[in-house]
Amino acid sequence: MDEIKSRMAGGEPYLANDPALRPYRKRCEELLDRFNATALAHQGERDRILRELVGAAAPGVRVVPRFLCEFGFFIEIGERSRINFDAVLLDCAPITIGADVRMGPRCQLYTANHPHSAELRHGMWESAKPIVVGDGAWLGGGVIVLPGVTIGANTVVGAGSVVTKDLPAGVVAVGNPARVVREAL
Repeated sequence: MDEIKSRMAGGEPYLANDPALRPYRKRCEELLDRFNATALAHQGERDRILRELVGAAAPGVRVVPRFLCEFGFFIEIGERSRINFDAVLLDCAPITIGADVRMGPRCQLYTANHPHSAELRHGMWESAKPIVVGDGAWLGGGVIVLPGVTIGANTVVGAGSVVTKDLPAGVVAVGNPARVVREAL
């Protein structure tokens, strides 16, 4: 792993406009254009492009367009997981999606974070923290997951929720910020 990718994966500050990131973004943009232009009926072609785009996509994964990410290489998707329409995965740090995960339409997973200091933000500094979605989790439509969050296995996150902190396994969480309301059935 080169230096800039290592800094990003390690949560260290990096320049969002670092020239070393340009080829990674260009590659990602080209693959996303091809992926998102592929007809829904051409699942095999989309699968091939997805496997070129992301770090790992296990057998049985289904991602439907429109799918957006920033780099692709930090995304790992487990077996039989499903990502519905209009997902946005800002993968400036690793995003690990377990097996049998379901993500409703317009889910957003954001690893990138920006400093509170206006001076640093204007200087294009940012950092990132990994996101983990455990096996069997279900994210309802429009769920937003913030940097550094882990969602436990078999946890259900209600539609429109904003997950700002870790959620344990086997619970139902809803709201903004998402809070645990009960155990999952």
